Order: sequence, then C-alpha cells, then structure tokens
Amino acid sequence: MRALAKLERNPGLTLVERPVPEPGPGEILVRVEAASICGTDLHIWRWDAWAQGRIRPPLVLGHEFSGVVEAVGPGVKRPKVGDRVSLESHVVCHACPACRVGHYHVCLNTEILGVDRDGGFAEYVVVPAENAWVHPEGFPFEVAAILEPFGNAVHTVYAGSGVSGKSVLITGAGPIGLMAAMVARASGAGPILVSDPNPYRLGFARPYADRLVNPLEEDLLEVVRRVTGSGVEVLLEFSGNEAAIHQGLRALIPGGEARVLGIPSDPIRFDLAGELVMRGITAYGIAGRRLWQTWMQGTALVYSGRVDLTPLITHRLPLSRYQEAFTLLEKGQGVKIILDPKA
Repeated sequence: MRALAKLERNPGLTLVERPVPEPGPGEILVRVEAASICGTDLHIWRWDAWAQGRIRPPLVLGHEFSGVVEAVGPGVKRPKVGDRVSLESHVVCHACPACRVGHYHVCLNTEILGVDRDGGFAEYVVVPAENAWVHPEGFPFEVAAILEPFGNAVHTVYAGSGVSGKSVLITGAGPIGLMAAMVARASGAGPILVSDPNPYRLGFARPYADRLVNPLEEDLLEVVRRVTGSGVEVLLEFSGNEAAIHQGLRALIPGGEARVLGIPSDPIRFDLAGELVMRGITAYGIAGRRLWQTWMQGTALVYSGRVDLTPLITHRLPLSRYQEAFTLLEKGQGVKIILDPKA
C-alpha cells in the first residue's frame, strides 16, 4: 500500500510503499477513503520546534480520516466488516486517574494517531476497534473525515454553560474556529463576532457571524463594545496568538467565560489579577473531545442537518499531490483539504 510518512528528522514528507498491516486482538483494519490535513500535520511537514520534540520517525501521518472496516481482529464484535467509520484519534489507557473518573480526553498516557503511532495518510491503517465511530450507510466519507476536528469545536462551544442566548467572540477563523461559529449559530448564540487577520478564511465565517473583524484593520475591543454595548459573555479562543488572547479576555464582561483551545507556540505572559481574578472570569482549557459525549453531540448536529460542514472543504486532491496540498495550507489558501489515498 501507499502511505505518506515522515522518514527523517527534517522538513517534508515522503510517499512510500508499505505492507498492508494486519489487525491484532481488539483492533480493526480500515480501508481509508478520505483523509484531511490538520495544522498538526503542517507542524510536522515544516519540522518546527514542536515537531522536533515530539515526533519519532519513521511515522505515517494523519489523524483526521474515515473509511470502511476491511477486517477485524480477535475479540472484536463492533464495528463490523463493511461499516463506514470515522476514527477518534486519541488512544487512551483506561487505567490512569483521568480515565478512571471518565476524563478520557485528558488521559495521562494518550497516544495520538499520526503523531505517536501510524495514522491515516495511507490506503490502510490498523486502529483500536473502540476508536471507531460507525456512521449510517451512505454518509459522505469527506464529511466523516473532518468530524474529529469538528469535535474540538463542539467541545469548546458546549463547555461550561454553553452558548445558547449568549454573546460570543471567536478569535481565530481557522477550520476549528469556523466550525465553532457554525455550532454557536446552530445552538442559539448571538450576537456572534469572529476575528481573524486572514481575509480569505474570515470570509468563510460570514454566514454564521453577526460581525466579522480583521484586527489588523479595526480595533477589536471597540467593535465588541459597539456591537454588544459592554462586552461578550463567552470567548472561544482558537488562534493561539498572544495578542488575540489578551484582546479576547479584555472583551469579556465581568463574570464571563473563556474557553481556550488555541495553543501558543511559546509561553505567554498575562495579568492574572487584572484579566482573570478580579473580573471573575471562568477559564476552561479545552483538550480534544470528551469521549464519547462530544461525538454524540457533534454527529447529532450533522446528521440532523443543523450544521453542514461541506462549505469548509475547499480542496479534494489525490494523495500523490500532497506537496500541493501542504503548500496551499501553508499560504493560508485552504480550509479543509481532503486527500484521497487511492489516487
């Protein structure tokens, strides 16, 4: 089979030939039909400081993918051969303190597909059977492939007291920020403001936002106060940008909630007393998806038609054109790019 792998500790990836793996006890073999490139994959492609400290080549990339169950290992009762599946990317231990109290999304021993073990940028991949989410017959593979990052957005929007009937500021209009705007709109939030310096990506938020803000052209805090009168009740932070994080916190009304998924590339400084404590702000760190509550919430939104993710799929390319796909994302000229491992 063909696979896209990081073979050496330097920038770039390589298209390689590998034997088709065989599922062991508790595992399934998935024939990959669609795979999506994530920002994490871009870090590995660039071979930046994070990738150098985390990735151990050789490794097949890809943690956002879907396909069909081709074979099952001993002891597997579900899913069945022929099922259409998305894959939860976090492989958890079930034994650490976090897992024992049901917080699988912050398992102390998590292994991530395509980061810590071989992932889905391949024609076939072996994964734990418990990581499969089975879809109805006919559910589109390309949509199924992006339900994993969609889960990050759902987890962020639904954390704390939710967003229904609340004013929301979304900082960062990358794929997950755009998905969060969709979920917030479907969940009755308003007004919704979305901020991002990239006009291309910001434009994708237009159908779901009451106000778009390019912070390079407008004063974000001034716009927030003009739209809301005082500030927003909920901050959904996806940018990982230090300036955006400070602006987002200052945009909150006293007693507001900050839900932070974006990860800065370096440690940042902030005024703990002035930005958080004395204003009674509740801050949530968002990691992954709650297993399996978030999958239930997210697929309910998609299956019902309340959220349509297809507008965010900007490109569909064969795996052999991976360099073009990564270049598009590096230039900020794509949102979700789907790779076809068979082409």
